Amino acid sequence: MDISKKPGQTQDVASTGRRQLLSTGLALGGAATFSMPLWAQGAAPIKVGHLTPMTGFLGALGEYAAQGIKMAADEINASGGVMGRKLEVLTEDSVNPQVAATKAQRMIERDNVSVLMGEISSASALTISQVAGRNKKLFFSIGARSDVLRGKDCNHYTFHVDIPVTVMVNAVGQALVRDNMVKGKKIFSLTADYLFGHDLTKVAKKFFTDNGGTLIGDELVPTDATDLSPYLLKIRQAKPDLIASNLAGNQVTNFVKQYAEFGLPYPVVGFNLNTADAWAAGEGNLGGIWPTVWHHDLQTPASKTFVANFEKRFGRIPENHAWIEYITLKIMAQAMNATKSTDSEKLIAYLETGAEFDILKARKGYFRSWDHQLMQEAYPFTVKPKGQAKNKQDFLQFGDAVPAPNQSLELLATNKADNTCKM
Repeated sequence: MDISKKPGQTQDVASTGRRQLLSTGLALGGAATFSMPLWAQGAAPIKVGHLTPMTGFLGALGEYAAQGIKMAADEINASGGVMGRKLEVLTEDSVNPQVAATKAQRMIERDNVSVLMGEISSASALTISQVAGRNKKLFFSIGARSDVLRGKDCNHYTFHVDIPVTVMVNAVGQALVRDNMVKGKKIFSLTADYLFGHDLTKVAKKFFTDNGGTLIGDELVPTDATDLSPYLLKIRQAKPDLIASNLAGNQVTNFVKQYAEFGLPYPVVGFNLNTADAWAAGEGNLGGIWPTVWHHDLQTPASKTFVANFEKRFGRIPENHAWIEYITLKIMAQAMNATKSTDSEKLIAYLETGAEFDILKARKGYFRSWDHQLMQEAYPFTVKPKGQAKNKQDFLQFGDAVPAPNQSLELLATNKADNTCKM
C-alpha cells in the first residue's frame, strides 16, 4: 500500500520514531487558522494520550487517525475548549503491543494525561487496556475490533468505539445468506495471524457452520507477509465455492491485487476492510461484499460537513479512521463538560448512563453499560459496475445501514447472555 504523504500533510504526520506533539495551536495538515479563545485563568490544559500505529501494516490508517483527532481538537479549542481549558493531544506511534504499553504508562506517569485513547491493532489495544486498568485511567479503544476485548479481556476503564468482529460478520452475513452463498458451499479462508484475525475467523467459522457452509481450509497469514502466492496456489488447488478474507490492514490490499493477477474464478467475501485499503486495491481488483463502520458518502448533514472540512484541510477524502477518531474526541469532550470533571470514575459513570452522542450518522450512538461497546449503525459495501466511478475513490457502492431504522442497534451484536465480559 502507498503510505506516502498526501497533499496537505506536513512532515509531522509521516514522521516516525520520535514524539509527535499535536498541540492544538498547530495545523497538522492544510492551512486552517482558528481564533483561539482566552483560557480560564490559571487553568492547565487537559492532556490526552493518543496512541496509534504510524508504521507497519496499519500505518496508512494511523495517518488518517492522527489527522481526524487533530481536527476535532482544534474545533473543540476554537469553541472554548473543555470546561474553559485547552485540549492538548499527545500522539505517538504505538508500533507494537509492547511499545504501546510502555508509551501508555509513560503518558500517565510523565505527561499526566487525563485520558488514554486511540489504537487500531487489537493486540496493542489489549496491552493499553491493561495499563489503563492498573492505573485506573479511562481508555477509549477507538479502532480495535476484536470481540475478546469486549469479552473475557474487558475491564472497567476501557470503552470501545469501533464496531466489533461479531457485528462485522453479521453485517456481511445477512447479504451472503440472502444471496445463497453459504448453505451447501465449500469455503476457504485466509486469516491475519494476530489477535484480531484469530478472533475474526472464530466468529466467521461459527457463522458458516450455523448457516450450512463447510470450511475446507483456513490459512494463517503473517502480518508482514507481502507475497501471498503460496496461499493463492492452495486456493486454486482446493477449488472452493467461496473465499473469505479475515485479513487486516494492507494484507487485504495485497491479497486483492494478487488475487486479481492470478485470475482465480471464485467469488470473494471479506469480513474486514477499511476504506483506505479498498482504495489502495483499486477499481478492477476489488469485488465481493465487505463491512464498514462509516464512509464519506454518508448523506447526513453533519457527516457531509465533516467530509468537506477534512478535505479542505488535508487535501484528501477522510477514511473511516479519521472519522472515528474525530467523533471519539467529541464524545470525550461531551462527557467532561457534562460531568465538569476529568476524573476517570466520574466520566465512566456518565458513559454508562446510556447518554447519546452525535456520531454524524442518522442515529445517535450510546455505550452499553455492561461491556462498554458503542452501539451504532454499520454498512455493507460492494463495488460499483465498471465505468460508474467518478474518481479513484468513488468505486465503492455502499448499502443501507444495518440494523435498519426500525430495528434495535443491538440486533447484530453479541448479547449479554453470550458475552464473557465480567467487570
